[in-house]
Amino acid sequence: MQRNMAIDFIRGCAVMGILLLNIVSFGLPRAAYLNPAWSGSVSFADALSWALMDLLAQLKFLSLFALLFGAGLVMLLPRGKRWIQARLTLLVLLGFIHAVFFWQGDILLDYGLMGLISWRMIRDAHSNGMLLRTGILLYLTGSLMLLLFGFISHSAPGNSWLPGAADVQYETYWHLQGGMAAIDSRLDALGDGLLALGAQYGWQLAGLMLIGAALMRSGWLQGQFSPAHYRRIAWIFIVTGGLIDLIGILLQWRTGWDFRWTAFFLQLPRELSAPLQAVGYAALVFACWPRWSQYRLTRLISQVGRMALSNYLLQTLICTTLFNTFGLFMKLDRIQLLCLVPAIWLVNLLFSHFWLRHFRQGPLENLWRTLTRRTVGSMKPD
Repeated sequence: MQRNMAIDFIRGCAVMGILLLNIVSFGLPRAAYLNPAWSGSVSFADALSWALMDLLAQLKFLSLFALLFGAGLVMLLPRGKRWIQARLTLLVLLGFIHAVFFWQGDILLDYGLMGLISWRMIRDAHSNGMLLRTGILLYLTGSLMLLLFGFISHSAPGNSWLPGAADVQYETYWHLQGGMAAIDSRLDALGDGLLALGAQYGWQLAGLMLIGAALMRSGWLQGQFSPAHYRRIAWIFIVTGGLIDLIGILLQWRTGWDFRWTAFFLQLPRELSAPLQAVGYAALVFACWPRWSQYRLTRLISQVGRMALSNYLLQTLICTTLFNTFGLFMKLDRIQLLCLVPAIWLVNLLFSHFWLRHFRQGPLENLWRTLTRRTVGSMKPD
């Protein structure tokens, strides 16, 4: 099947955009990801950088990646049940290894698990409209669960939101020393993540996959609509989503990132805005594609998208080396962390460009495909 360069470009943007948020998890304690005042206070520069990333990137690129994952499941359907199940099971295994032995912020395991559930719903959907409505309902269900958790949660923040000095010291220790302390901490984080996946995030992730599948089946994610349509969708969705998210950002800032409000109730504007902005970003690409496709940078980013799995794991390798091995963990603030991102993007771009000059797939993509083929070949017939 001929590759869709626009889809590769969107996927490349998603993988690179995710790093804008992940860099905080690599370089600062776990609590810093959502709470800029995790240390008890926050500078104006750090608060402003948090606000800009929240408005432009937080959840947006993850949502975009989930939409494309659902679209990819549609393209895998002709290969049959055994191929899809083997492929997603291997992704779950890879995600588990990544989460336990390398980095606690892994998303591969979550995508693999929800993909194993979602692909059957995609296959059995009677219409695109049904698929889209189901996806929206699942996403809204997961988002509204935040309100329930907010009502039943304790008002006092735990160490995952406002860590004490001892908590920060221990987190710094296991990041820099590694060993069993690091593995135990990552296992704890994995357990918390799986609980969140089952209770709340999994609903959203499955919903986004179904929405992405519906958009792919309708031809929308294949660029089959008019440029005027995509321009209109981009304008409406990006602006509407941004305004919704801005309300949450201003209220979080106003409350001083109070735990109960910020961790639950005021997450809702972000959750509702993210899929709108993600769809808007995709529409913007299709609207501008006739012009953007001529640029060399566009082709380079598309190559990153072709090697999304390899580049995602390459980011982990680079960042864990910088922050854990070279000891930069807790040495940089948010602004300084963001200054590292373009350099890592450059590595992604160069790695993808030179690798694809010699090979058709990225190294991890090729391994994934090879193991899938062997696993399918070793299965008993249905």
